[in-house]
Amino acid sequence: MVLAVHVLTCLLGTGSWVAINGMWVELPLIVPRAPEGWYLPSYLTVLIQLANVGPLVVTLAHRFRPGRLSEVGTIYAILGVGIVACLLLAFLWQETSLVGGAPHSTALLSLLFFLALVDCTSSVTFLPYMRRLRAHYLTTYFVGEGLSGLLPGLVALGQGVGVAHCVNGSLAAGNGTRLREEDQPARFSVQSFFLFLGGMMGLCLAAFFLLDRLPVARQERAKEKYQAQARVEPGTGLSATMEERPMIGNPEGPGPGSTFGTGTYSRPQVVFIFLVLAWVNALTNAVLPAVQSYSCLPYGNGAYHLSATLAAVANPLACFLGMFLPSRSLVAMGVLAAAGTGFSFYIMAMAVLSPCPPLLDSPAGVTLIVLCWVLFVGILSYVKLMIGLVLRDEGHSALVWCGAVVQLGSMVGALVMFPLVNVYGLFHSGDSCNNSCPR
Repeated sequence: MVLAVHVLTCLLGTGSWVAINGMWVELPLIVPRAPEGWYLPSYLTVLIQLANVGPLVVTLAHRFRPGRLSEVGTIYAILGVGIVACLLLAFLWQETSLVGGAPHSTALLSLLFFLALVDCTSSVTFLPYMRRLRAHYLTTYFVGEGLSGLLPGLVALGQGVGVAHCVNGSLAAGNGTRLREEDQPARFSVQSFFLFLGGMMGLCLAAFFLLDRLPVARQERAKEKYQAQARVEPGTGLSATMEERPMIGNPEGPGPGSTFGTGTYSRPQVVFIFLVLAWVNALTNAVLPAVQSYSCLPYGNGAYHLSATLAAVANPLACFLGMFLPSRSLVAMGVLAAAGTGFSFYIMAMAVLSPCPPLLDSPAGVTLIVLCWVLFVGILSYVKLMIGLVLRDEGHSALVWCGAVVQLGSMVGALVMFPLVNVYGLFHSGDSCNNSCPR
């Protein structure tokens, strides 16, 4: 294993979702200045789902026109679009125009669509590219993907986003018996944050360029799947150019009952793997994030920020653990997915019971909700890593479908939660400064 290749792979993974993750954590500073107000997160959710047209096009191209779409060229294109979109956002995010007689953040929303398109398409391009490298670099890629959520969160925390304190309500309402929440002023501007995101995308592009071109990276290509054949011209003793040829599939043919990849797994096993993948990503990328504030804020701002920060740390740590404890056991995968789902049920129950969940005034309540968030994210991050290792062994097309199912699961989860949260109002937020629950 070469340290430089690990670093480059980690940076590539970091660029996969850093832009959209950064947008989510910066929303508290953007929303007060946008005409859409707190409807902006709903717009962002819809834009991310519309951006799934990118993975759809790539998946269909691989299915019906195999070999026609340049994987390397596609990655260069989407990273370039991501850099330009971040830089334009830094200077245009406050620009508005009249649509239907009302002001709207047209520049912000348009550029957010392109960022979502970049990040969604990365799921079906970065993973298949990683199959060119040895298997252990896929774990490093997942560590970087976890950092794509952690790093913007830490920068936003340093910026002061979402950090609030309770002040006497008499300052505004003349009633000294009630407190109100007041946000802390940001330490640096939204423009600077978008420039940071553009810099992260630029690092990702540079890392990919080096990963694709450096001799030390080329030496780490997966020899078990890509044969490097040196052709010697007869009578000259001179070797011609090296040729890399993907060896997808089992030369002896697929096993009984399966035509997927190498034929190692039967059809029911393949269905099980993809169902778990879709379910896990629906929970981690859409369902539970939609109710995180409802599940945590009744216990206070401290519980909310602690759960968000530690859960973000749990993602790359779980993938880092996978470097030393890799597993491809389908039984272990099912058990861990069930365990993570169990923690998600507790989190969802606390969100449904908001603003008066159990153990509201007890340290045990704070400990339980934070612990459940950390274990939920950590366990299911490891499950996603296990599935990535399994599908990596099954060939290029398996990783393309892996990315497509990731996006499909996330999309279904978002489409289910959007009406429940934003239309029907089934969840009620708690007041972190005033406890109005019956004792």
